Amino acid sequence: MARGPGPGAGGRAAAGGGRPFPRECCEGLGGLEYGQVDVTAMARLFGYVDVTDSGFIAAVLSIAFNPLFWNVVARWEHKTRALSRVFGSPHAACYCLGAVILMLNCVRSHCFTEAMKSQPKLEGLDCHWAYYSGLAILAVGTVFVISSFLALGFTGTFLGDYFGILMEAKVTSFPFSVLDNPMYWGSTAIYLGWSLMHASPAGLLLTAVVAISYTIAMLYEGPFTEEIYRQKQKGVKNK
Repeated sequence: MARGPGPGAGGRAAAGGGRPFPRECCEGLGGLEYGQVDVTAMARLFGYVDVTDSGFIAAVLSIAFNPLFWNVVARWEHKTRALSRVFGSPHAACYCLGAVILMLNCVRSHCFTEAMKSQPKLEGLDCHWAYYSGLAILAVGTVFVISSFLALGFTGTFLGDYFGILMEAKVTSFPFSVLDNPMYWGSTAIYLGWSLMHASPAGLLLTAVVAISYTIAMLYEGPFTEEIYRQKQKGVKNK
């Protein structure tokens, strides 16, 4: 629009074996023994987050729902052209879907912010360096999002290819010359920066949910979009 680790058990007994995991399993990490890893910092971070809080749950649901919604609706439109018929044209249907996605993103950002406000701050991040680092990350993310939108246009950004509104050529200018899916990663960076500015461990955890959701969306959208353009090229060659 865009993807928690389990506890380390290197020094503990294996679930079915009754003996520690061999040291060889950790050679790829410089011979690190997980039993010697201090998990206090991780436990402290999660100690600040109440994952049962209604506001936190609402934020998680809104984060997960958005990419699910636009992928389901866009694929349905690609298969049936139902929205194009209802709104009279593919462009009108795409603009309406884009408006709905923007509203959903506003709801998601509101839920994200309210979830941060309802939970405690992390003292180690409640300082000037973290605030300005977050501000810088947020600014970079904003640049990626805005420049992606300008490069793709409205229909290119909001799934126009699913409506049959195809671009003439693949966009390779900035920010696509820097990284793939800059809109998704820019949005993730915005949430990361916002979380650091608020010294919010809940925000950091929600940012991870954003990244996971976008990663899953990219895994579904990438191949499907490539197939749309393969079919376009095949149609051109057959003419």
